[in-house]
Amino acid sequence: MGSHGVSVSAPHDWSLPHHHRPSCLSFPFTPSCADSEMPLPQTEASGPEPHRPQEPVEPHTPAQGARRASSEDAPRARPEGSRPGPGTLRRAFSRVSQRASGQDPRGDTGLLRLSGRFLFRSLRRTSDNGPAGDQTSEPGLACGRKGSSKAKEGVGQRSSTGTGPEEAEGTSVADLISKRQLLAAFEHLRHLETGLVAEKASCTFQQDPTDFARRAMDVCLHYDGLTAEIGAIVCETLGPDGVDAAALAEVARVVLAEEEAHPEPPADGDFLRTPRGWRLHWENAVRRSAEERVRQAGAGEAPGAADATPDVARLLAELSGLVRSDLQKVQREVHPAYAAAGFQAWQTYLSAFHGAVAQRFQELTHVARSYKQLYVLLDWATNVYGSPDFLGSQDQTVPSEPLPPLLAPDAWAQLEDACTSLLETEIASCFSRILQLEQDRWAAAEAPDVLQGIYRTTLSSDVCMLVAEHAKAAGAISTKLEATTLGICARALGLFLPRFKKAFLESGAVSEPNLCASINAFEELRTHLLAKFPESFGELEKPLVAATCAFQKQLLQGLQGDVQPLFRVLCTKAWLTQDLLKPLMDKVVAFSRLLEHMAPPLAQETLQEVHRYVVREYLAQVLRPHQRFRGEDRLSGSKKMRLEAQAITNTFQGLGSEATWLGQAILCVADIMGETHKDDIRRHLETLIRSYPDIRRDHVLAILALRRLGHRRNQHFLRHTQALLRAAAKAGGSGATGGRVLFEEIELSTSVGMVITCI
Repeated sequence: MGSHGVSVSAPHDWSLPHHHRPSCLSFPFTPSCADSEMPLPQTEASGPEPHRPQEPVEPHTPAQGARRASSEDAPRARPEGSRPGPGTLRRAFSRVSQRASGQDPRGDTGLLRLSGRFLFRSLRRTSDNGPAGDQTSEPGLACGRKGSSKAKEGVGQRSSTGTGPEEAEGTSVADLISKRQLLAAFEHLRHLETGLVAEKASCTFQQDPTDFARRAMDVCLHYDGLTAEIGAIVCETLGPDGVDAAALAEVARVVLAEEEAHPEPPADGDFLRTPRGWRLHWENAVRRSAEERVRQAGAGEAPGAADATPDVARLLAELSGLVRSDLQKVQREVHPAYAAAGFQAWQTYLSAFHGAVAQRFQELTHVARSYKQLYVLLDWATNVYGSPDFLGSQDQTVPSEPLPPLLAPDAWAQLEDACTSLLETEIASCFSRILQLEQDRWAAAEAPDVLQGIYRTTLSSDVCMLVAEHAKAAGAISTKLEATTLGICARALGLFLPRFKKAFLESGAVSEPNLCASINAFEELRTHLLAKFPESFGELEKPLVAATCAFQKQLLQGLQGDVQPLFRVLCTKAWLTQDLLKPLMDKVVAFSRLLEHMAPPLAQETLQEVHRYVVREYLAQVLRPHQRFRGEDRLSGSKKMRLEAQAITNTFQGLGSEATWLGQAILCVADIMGETHKDDIRRHLETLIRSYPDIRRDHVLAILALRRLGHRRNQHFLRHTQALLRAAAKAGGSGATGGRVLFEEIELSTSVGMVITCI
């Protein structure tokens, strides 16, 4: 056999006999490749034509140009009777298949390797099974070259005419593929495959196994071209040109037909009858298409510095719109086209997009650097992508199989931990900004706002809004993250309270309106936060109350400094003839107007504290007199004390004080001081001790000293009241007084002690 260069309409030549070349199964082939319709070269009976440069150059047709380019790339002609080695066939097979697919050779190399592996395994089997003296014949079969040539010519005629049981007359497989008549192309290839397998079984290729290799490779390459066309159709499905329902139905039918034709690998390992795995290839094509679509989100972002922080929120918004649009398109157009041919596509597309989104999401978790970016990722995964109505009210939004989470549970926990770690710094900086805003307002000497008659500062609203927003955002992601966030806010607020109190009291803005506004703010924080988040902020009640009491004390100290000198003139000779209580009560009434701008609970509490202070200081002046009254002066003093006690009670009742328990203290002392029947003093003492359990023996002795009753009578009254005093001391120690403290805070001077001792 002579050595001939054969192109078989391919860009590379194999040194194979020309009379065994298939004609209609020309390759490479793509929908846009003109080689699929090129005329095949005429079969030559002699060796390669010698080079004749002296002949004039004739115009080349496209087919001739392709053949000449193929001849230039072909290897040198081999000696007659030799066959191309497996390496040559493999290289030519790989190059031709890559051009035939029209795609990145990396995309479908699995199918090429599969075809090549089975092909050369079959060649090795053919060679290994032959006798030592004749490697081109199979043992045990009396088949000559003549029968082989006739069989090969028959297959060549069928290949060149393109006639098959289901194929239109005169149309090649490449044309069918380019016209996307995939099922017809497959049926023709299946017809050729069946015939080739039958010829192989009849020992047709015993003398020339390379002829079987060429024709089998031609079939495999067209199968690969069909595979590539399936991938191309899938790739174009979600493109801007719209959905070709007919092409999708053709893909579905050809995949199902191939699975029916090749249900399982043959027992003898015949590569031609091995399943092509088109369903898996279709699924991989869907996956690649989904990945390419997902990568388009954020692709238009202008490139910046290598360490530039991405706009995660904008990128995720684009990703949401793209994925939602594509999946809705799959629901409306793609899935029905496949389903019409008995092929389910929704779950595959949904899983493919979910996997692509999960991959993109994981990449974003690695580049997110701030708390806001991490929170945006967590919120998007939970409340946007994970929302049941992400795709709208479509019938197929619920997947038939559960989808895996975007992140593994441990990775999700790490993401939450990173978010909370950065949240601590974020919350602390927020409280620092709130304090700075208050300090700026103090420095500007701005008066607090009055809203609905109440002094207001932005402190409470800023803190409550800060806590509420972070708690709501974290709660929308997970209960665990919400609890962690509230704990962080509570700790940060606990550190903020002493800082604020210290900064305020040390500033020059400690005025009555600012104190009143701060008291209102802290009371609002206590009531609002404890009512809404009792478990997280329960431990902050005491610090909040302590800070509020500190501001109240500061506010009362201003009043006390104004009225304290007015108490010193009480229980004096001048006091008996002058109304010295009125200036004091005028200051109290003026101070009460400030309390109108305080929150009602605290205003009442502060007013009662002022009421208690006035009664306590009045009694302190009575029990520590600068001079003692006798005779008519004592009776006049007792009468004046009753009048002033009633005036104090009436004034505070008019201001709204609810501390009615204070009304008996001055009256009881006045009654004891002016009682004409000494035996009735015991009754007044009993009333006083029962009304004020915090009274002690020294206080009783100081009250009795106002009458100068004598040692024996004083001891009589003390013995009579001893049991009451013990019960009062026990009630005061157990807290049974209900916070009503009056006499306990009255300290008796040394002079009074000396007087008591001398009685």
